[in-house]
Amino acid sequence: MLTINNARKILQRVDDLPLYLHAYAFHLNMRLERVLPNDLLDIAYANKLRGVKIHVLDGERFALENMNDSELSAFGDKARKLKLDVHIETSASDKKSIDQAATIALKTGASSVRFYPRYEGHLQEVMSVIAGDIAYLRDAYQNSGLTFTIEQHEDLTSHELVSLIKESGMESLSLLFDFANMINANERPLDALKTMSPHITQVHIKDALIVQEEGGLGHKACISGQGEMPFQALLTDLICLGDEQPQVMAYGLEEEVDYYAPAFRFEHEGDNPWIPYRQMSETPLPEASVLEARLLKEKEDAVNQIKYVRCVLQQIKKEAEHLLTN
Repeated sequence: MLTINNARKILQRVDDLPLYLHAYAFHLNMRLERVLPNDLLDIAYANKLRGVKIHVLDGERFALENMNDSELSAFGDKARKLKLDVHIETSASDKKSIDQAATIALKTGASSVRFYPRYEGHLQEVMSVIAGDIAYLRDAYQNSGLTFTIEQHEDLTSHELVSLIKESGMESLSLLFDFANMINANERPLDALKTMSPHITQVHIKDALIVQEEGGLGHKACISGQGEMPFQALLTDLICLGDEQPQVMAYGLEEEVDYYAPAFRFEHEGDNPWIPYRQMSETPLPEASVLEARLLKEKEDAVNQIKYVRCVLQQIKKEAEHLLTN
């Protein structure tokens, strides 16, 4: 139930919500080099977004990781000229990956770096390795001016992620909440949000269908508004985090149509389950006969998500106004 206090927060914040274009919304086009990092800046600017979230690998040969210093500087200059904030993303937490992402962030003038761990082993061993990665991150970059987020990414539960943040001793480290990734850790969106909420500063917005698997849950991402994620409720709760100031500083628009992730955590698994290794997130390319149509549709889906999210935000605003005027 929406409270009077939260309704006031919504009216203060909803029209200026920091929406960011997420490169994964153009994943297939970027895999085939049809959309490149600089193009993302143009798309974000055209759609009046606050910034972009981009992976170091997005764009293949033209990705940030393959740019020289002058090219990285030019990318940052363009972002600043368009008044766009940049967030860098990487899909690991080891020293090499963190150093690469942080270096790119500093050279482009980005403000934040997202990472998530991908280790195989028993849970307690994996948590120990991750804690070591975070200790390195803290010692090397806590005074860099960058903020860092760990994304809940399918294999760790919300409670485990919160414990990593609490034990990190790093003020500039927080959590990135994804609308669907908790499903694979056998959790539900609103429950995970409640657990993680004191530490969430960034968000990935997407929708998904829940896939029942033996003893666990998978998810298949889909067009926003056509899945099973409690879209409006999640956005409402996230907007209201933070008393005097908004706690969530970036909402990434990450349409991921056809992405699938299997169950990683299961019922009755015990307190030290085996965590399998997994590859980076990837949506399979379609067959050649339908490729061009799929690439075009991906672009349309990405823009339509922006429109859909803004429509939901206006509905949230309308309900807040109704509460305060009745």
